[in-house]
Amino acid sequence: MNDFEKLNVRKDIIDCLNKENILVPTPIQEKAIPILKEGFDCIGQAQTGTGKTFAYAIPLIEGIDPSDKDPKALVLTPTRELGIQVSNEIGKLLSNNKDIKYACIYGGESYDKQRIALSKKPQIIIGTPGRIIDQMERGNLKFNQIRYLVLDEADEMLKMGFQEDLECILSSMPKDRQTALFSATIPPFIKNVVKNYMHEAKWVKIESKTLTVDAIEEQIYYCKKDSKKDLLIRLLDYNQFHQIMIFCNTKSMVDELVIFLQTQGFRAEGLHGDLKQISRDKVMQSFRNNTIDILIATDVAARGIDIDGIDAVINFDVPNENELYVHRIGRTARAGTSGTAITISTIRNKGRIRDLELYTKSKIRVCEIPTPKEIAKSYQKKLYLKIMDAIDKNIDNHEYDNLLMKLARGNSNPMPLLNALVSMIDENKGREYPEIHVQSVKENRGKGNSKEKKNKKDSNKTYSIIEINVGHNDGVRPNQMVVYFHDEFKIHREHFGKIIIENKRSFLEVHNEALRFLKNFKGKKFMGRSLNIKVVDNFPR
Repeated sequence: MNDFEKLNVRKDIIDCLNKENILVPTPIQEKAIPILKEGFDCIGQAQTGTGKTFAYAIPLIEGIDPSDKDPKALVLTPTRELGIQVSNEIGKLLSNNKDIKYACIYGGESYDKQRIALSKKPQIIIGTPGRIIDQMERGNLKFNQIRYLVLDEADEMLKMGFQEDLECILSSMPKDRQTALFSATIPPFIKNVVKNYMHEAKWVKIESKTLTVDAIEEQIYYCKKDSKKDLLIRLLDYNQFHQIMIFCNTKSMVDELVIFLQTQGFRAEGLHGDLKQISRDKVMQSFRNNTIDILIATDVAARGIDIDGIDAVINFDVPNENELYVHRIGRTARAGTSGTAITISTIRNKGRIRDLELYTKSKIRVCEIPTPKEIAKSYQKKLYLKIMDAIDKNIDNHEYDNLLMKLARGNSNPMPLLNALVSMIDENKGREYPEIHVQSVKENRGKGNSKEKKNKKDSNKTYSIIEINVGHNDGVRPNQMVVYFHDEFKIHREHFGKIIIENKRSFLEVHNEALRFLKNFKGKKFMGRSLNIKVVDNFPR
């Protein structure tokens, strides 16, 4: 028996749930479905991964008349990835009902393609606020017949700056609609939405005794800020994870880590909001196909990504919010598997780590940084298992018998031969690990001499000034420069400071960490000119 029957869910939807082997409703589904089926507005406060999509989608589908071809339901999501995920989930519930159509509308995809999708009269529209407004202004979307509105992950829409877009969409909706709002947190703006745009809403709040799962081993490593990248390399080599997600707090750090890891021989790519849709899709396809092993992302860009088989999550930056930590580490240990969640932090963030432990009601184990000797031992252990596995798989393979016999006859001592063969598959050979100093609490709290600190700060400038041979005469604007340097050199806008443009040349403040990206400017063209870059001492007077 399917327990959704107790919630009076329609038989055709029950059959779809059975096909997906979904037999027992989650707590949010158990509480929200009856409220929505009765026609009440509903506010659901629950974490990502609690089954909220089916909680609102089942009542929504049941309330739509297939013969009515006007848009009847709008589901707003903060990101295209979450929109696509919601679209896929709704598609599962409609697999036995081809009379109800749905369309997913989001930025980065062709307007014409989406216009054609809308022309087929879908009753359910899923989309991101910006693109929904674009289609409204083009006359391709009218919401005068909308009966159901869902705000999915409303707090994330607020964080991403969609407040004005949301108010624009909400004010264009019929007042006699039913509204469902789902959010992990309820910040002030969400309370305003409830007050101004919802009617006698019923609240559903789902709290877990623990927000993390036992199958995730949570670890933390402490080091100085300038050693974080070196520590990351050690952890990747020591653990030899198969598929990993690394989270950063900024887009610039995503770009920086991608280049850093690629130069170290790792198959890594990045995902953040500045990437074009075609690039995002290509990165995700590569990660799903295992042609890259490491996906580096910001929290916003990772919304809606649902991939099984990720055996580790690494927080390169400590997340700024407790909920983000739960979202991040929940990417591993899925589908009954175990996983590892590693956080890299400075001693300065110890209080922040304690806050995370109190919030999740779980302990994060402090680990010692692996030494080069320990890394070599761990790597050889995994290499041994890899070779033994290959032996089992090749027990009946005789392709190289003649070659091996020839090599054996020419070498009475097998050790040099075996060493040569193993060294050919040793991907970690020759790696050098810079020394990592762990910052002590005492060192962190030391006051020191303020004058000495000031002199040290002054002698260690954060930014340098570069001059380029493009200026006003070429029609260049500051924003064009920032976009060009991001696209060509992967330097993010956060790495730029002051910009001065003269007639034939321009001067840009660039973060010292980003200077190394500019080494290979030979052959590059900007505004039709062969680009020339040089570091100068000061801005022009």
